[in-house]
Amino acid sequence: MYLCLTYQQKQQTQDLADEILKEQVLKVLELNPSYGHRRIALELHLGRRKIRRIMQKYDLKPYKRKARWRKRRDERREPEKYQNLIKGSCPIVPGTILAGDFTYIQYQNKILYVATYMDLATREIVGWNISNKHTKELVIEALLDAIKNLNKIPQVIHTDQGSEYCSKEYLSFLTSLNIQISMSKKSSPWENGYQESFFNNFKTDLGLEFDRFNSLGELILEIHQTINYYNKKRIHITLKMSPEEFKRRLRRN
Repeated sequence: MYLCLTYQQKQQTQDLADEILKEQVLKVLELNPSYGHRRIALELHLGRRKIRRIMQKYDLKPYKRKARWRKRRDERREPEKYQNLIKGSCPIVPGTILAGDFTYIQYQNKILYVATYMDLATREIVGWNISNKHTKELVIEALLDAIKNLNKIPQVIHTDQGSEYCSKEYLSFLTSLNIQISMSKKSSPWENGYQESFFNNFKTDLGLEFDRFNSLGELILEIHQTINYYNKKRIHITLKMSPEEFKRRLRRN
């Protein structure tokens, strides 16, 4: 009887501890809906196995987008001559290699396009631009923003083979700055996995129900805040910290 009671007490204590941890996990997911067990473990400074066990026990899951945007018009175009120059690379100097891409957001029968450039050394979004058209100007302005923020011209720019990145004006602009042009193979999104990963979570972090915003200006402000959240606070799995914190540590070393 005594052993049975002791076991029950231990089980009750464990269940109480699990309930407390579940609430902590839920609070992290409330602020970071796309976090999986690894990021939550880093946020709470706990082991991954413990967090995974709690999430499985209570069926807690991060939100994951099921569909990806396909640029079908680009899939029909002939491939460009440019090769993937960043395959297998691991840049350690900030501002030398950038990866670019863009996505769209539908809001009250309107479409906004968001173009970004990521510094592959720090994973920071260093330049971005928002427009109601996906044109060469969308991506060129985002690149100009990156150059301004970095205060330097990158050595390599990597993108997919979208028409915006293959336009004569865009390619001439990069060439005029002596930037090496790198491109993924057609229909190979994994070759630009850095930006794919970013955009997979971007809309989730933004909130997905875009019509909840009272105005277009309010939505645009939230886009800027979401990118700043990614740079300053969101834990990156590879870095085990936010891009901005990683950049600070690089500077100290």
